[in-house]
Amino acid sequence: MSATSNHYITQADACAREAAAATLDNVRERCLRSEKSWRDMADRQLRAEAMRVRLAEEKAERDQLV
Repeated sequence: MSATSNHYITQADACAREAAAATLDNVRERCLRSEKSWRDMADRQLRAEAMRVRLAEEKAERDQLV
């Protein structure tokens, strides 16, 4: 997990805590929307990292065949 995905997850967790502590509905909803956005960014980053690893492994396999 990269520093970027860690940052996204940390931000999402903070938004979840803020939502749980919010007394106003609109504040809670805003925090939950923010949490979802941060988690979506983390998921995209993690998928990109996994894809880079997979492509590097495939390239290494191809290079061994040559």
